[in-house]
Amino acid sequence: MSFKVFVDGQEGTTGLRINEYLAARSDVEVLRIDADKRKDAAERARLLNAADVAFLCLPDAASREAAAMISNPKTCLIDASTAHRTVPGWAFGLPELAAGQRDKIRAAKRIANPGCHASAFILALRPLVDAGLLGAEALVSATSITGYSGGGKAMIAQYEAGGDQKLKSPRPYALGLAHKHLPEMMAHTGLRNAPVFMPIVGDFYKGLAVTVPLHLSQLRAGTTPEQVREALAAHYAGERFIRVMPLRDAETLAEGFFDVQACNDTNRVDLFVFGSETQILVIARLDNLGKGASGAAVQAMNVHLGLDEGLGL
Repeated sequence: MSFKVFVDGQEGTTGLRINEYLAARSDVEVLRIDADKRKDAAERARLLNAADVAFLCLPDAASREAAAMISNPKTCLIDASTAHRTVPGWAFGLPELAAGQRDKIRAAKRIANPGCHASAFILALRPLVDAGLLGAEALVSATSITGYSGGGKAMIAQYEAGGDQKLKSPRPYALGLAHKHLPEMMAHTGLRNAPVFMPIVGDFYKGLAVTVPLHLSQLRAGTTPEQVREALAAHYAGERFIRVMPLRDAETLAEGFFDVQACNDTNRVDLFVFGSETQILVIARLDNLGKGASGAAVQAMNVHLGLDEGLGL
C-alpha cells in the first residue's frame, strides 16, 4: 500500500531532511507543490487535504493557519513547529515518552513533533519523575549545546560564510529565560516548575546534548547514581532508538571529554549518568536534525500508520 505524503515547508531544514528520509521509500508517494505556488493557499490546502500524512515544517503562525485548512478527516498532521506541543487534542510525537504513548500517536490525526532540546530533556528526566526519584516540585537546571543547523537557514548561512570570529566560540542564548521549548519540557516531564535552561550554539553543523546536574539530596532520600541509571534502563527497556549507557561510561571518562556529535546521522538517543557520592549529571545526546526533528517526525508517521517504527530511519 502506498501512502500520500505532503511536506508543507519543504524548503526548510526540517522539510528537506524529511524528504531525504522519504525519498528511498517505495511505500510513500510524496506530493509536490510547484515552486511558484508555494504561497498559494488554495494549492496548499488541496495538497494538505489530499495527503494521508502532512508534515508542517513552518513557523508557528503559519502552522496554525495550515492546520485550519484541513477539512479531510483522514489527513494526519504532524507539526514540527512549537505551535501545538501542549495543545489539548494533539498527541505528543515522542513514542518512548511513557506506556500508552504509541497508542495515542496511532489514534491521533494531530501530532505535535517535539523540539530538539525538549526531546533530550524530557527523555532524561521523565523516567526519574515517573519512578518517584525526582519530585514534581523539583527545581532543576539544564544546559544544552547544539550545532548551528538548529538555527535554520539564516544561521547556517551565517556560520558557513566564515570570517566572523565571534562564531568560533560557543554562544549561549535565550538569556531572557523564556525559551520556547520550556512549556513542553514541563508538560511532558511532569515538572511543575520551569527549569533554568541555557542553550548554547557551537561552531559545528549538528549534534546536541542536554545536561541536567542534580544533587542527590534533591532526589528521593537514599537515591544513588546506580538507581538513577536503573530507572532510565527500566523505562526504556526494549526501545530500539534509546541506549542507556553504562554508569560513569568508561569510554567517555577515559577520553576526558564528551562527544556531542556521536549520534549524528542516526535516530538514536544516548543517555548517560555520571555520579559521585553527592552529585550526578544526566546527559541526553541526539542528532538535532534526526531524533531532534525530522527523524522523530518520520518515526511518528510510521507509528501512526502502523508500519515498522524504524522504516526509513
